Amino acid sequence: MPNEISAGLTILKDESGKPALCLVTGATGYIGGRLIAQLLDAGYRVRVLARNPQRLRNHPWINQVEVIEGDANDTASLDKALNGVAVAYYLLHALLVKGDFEQLERKMAKDFGAAAKRNGVGKIIYLGGIITPGQEASPHLQARVDTGRLLADSGVPTFELRAGVVIGSGSASFEMLRYLTERLPIMTTPKWVKNRIQPIAVRDVLRYLTGCAGLNASDARVYEIAGPEVFTYAEMMQAYAKVAGLRKRIIIPLPVLTPRLSSGWVGLVTPVPVTLARRLVDSLKNEVVATDHRIRDLIADPEGGLTNFERAVGLALVKIKEARVETRWSDASSPGTPSEPLPTDPDWAGGSLYKDVRIARTQDSIAEVWKRVEAIGGDNGYSTASWAWELRGIMDRMVGGVGLRRGRRDPNHLAVGDALDFWRVEEVIPEKLLRLRAEMKLPGLAWLEFGLEVDEETGGTILTQVAIFAPRGLFGQLYWWAVWPMHGLVFPSMAKSLAGSNKVTKRA
Repeated sequence: MPNEISAGLTILKDESGKPALCLVTGATGYIGGRLIAQLLDAGYRVRVLARNPQRLRNHPWINQVEVIEGDANDTASLDKALNGVAVAYYLLHALLVKGDFEQLERKMAKDFGAAAKRNGVGKIIYLGGIITPGQEASPHLQARVDTGRLLADSGVPTFELRAGVVIGSGSASFEMLRYLTERLPIMTTPKWVKNRIQPIAVRDVLRYLTGCAGLNASDARVYEIAGPEVFTYAEMMQAYAKVAGLRKRIIIPLPVLTPRLSSGWVGLVTPVPVTLARRLVDSLKNEVVATDHRIRDLIADPEGGLTNFERAVGLALVKIKEARVETRWSDASSPGTPSEPLPTDPDWAGGSLYKDVRIARTQDSIAEVWKRVEAIGGDNGYSTASWAWELRGIMDRMVGGVGLRRGRRDPNHLAVGDALDFWRVEEVIPEKLLRLRAEMKLPGLAWLEFGLEVDEETGGTILTQVAIFAPRGLFGQLYWWAVWPMHGLVFPSMAKSLAGSNKVTKRA
């Protein structure tokens, strides 16, 4: 049954009446991993070309698609993947390749187009970047334009969708925006922060990509896709800060910051790889505003209209805002929205979450360890380092927090919603999981989580203790590192005390 993104779209079918077979390349990338889920929801059959299929194993759709192992630079692999395909999605790039990535991208596009023509593919759908007429394109954007031209020159009807900044957790452009805004309340910036940009929510990108599969081949051409608002980059940062609950940022543009200097600055402040940051920053010298809206005549806006920037950012941050913290014990199903991180996204995507993970093994049974876990806090204390928690409680009360004075409702048992010192019980699964959410005064959100499982080697118990912190702004980042030295004292002793074991290891 189509979801809200694919609702109302025309679905292409083959001669037998079955939904058409679509090939998706770039499945390990940001757009590709999410597009596959949308195509399946719309009813399409999906084939994936992947150089390393093992990287796909954590995707929730992996058992619903046909996977072809192969390289897009290999003719035999392309022929195998494109045989019998009606719609081919070209989502490949070489942005992380050092050196002449532009030439590699052109070669891949030419080879793919030739293979698609040779195998009778009905149409190619490609996602590129908006180019403003009259402005010199960056090498990255020029390579994107050349890719679209080479695909179309193959003779296969090609739908080239050109987008600007894609808003969704995991998008490299969005993550660069997010980290810069969260970590720098005051910043000197390159003059390109004054350039205009028309961002688009990833859910709308996916609707256009899915919708193009059902369009007539005669409609194949270049289309621009964009959201409903135009900002300068600086205005976009301020809008992000508003949605994220941060103070207004102080932004001071400096004309002396060249693309090379500013990409180094981006690489320092954000976890986005320096090579990728450089190519993205080079592209920001161009204004990215759509002037062609013909695609909306062919693919109707979703119910409620295109997604505005504030909603797109809110959806991207929904996991942290709704306190749905991924752990090894939580539901491993697909994220709630296409804007959220997938398990296969890069480590730097999906929200600033710091974790301290301690693992303790014990000969005690799960029932025995659970008794100690469920009795944590209150008069029972936390460990041999309970004095450190008491000191933290005093500090919390000094700034108006609840401290440790609330104690526990029951000395031995907990229920969801219980107050526990300066924590709130968020989840209890007997003998499996206890999750506490911090209600102390913090520049961010924090959780303390305990998971239990049987140690298959010894028959005892493995206790996994996770402290999680989602910082808010620069002060949140500084807070985590300021208290980090205490972690080596309080967290190992707590894990030892609860497990009844001296064997505790730390997981990065």
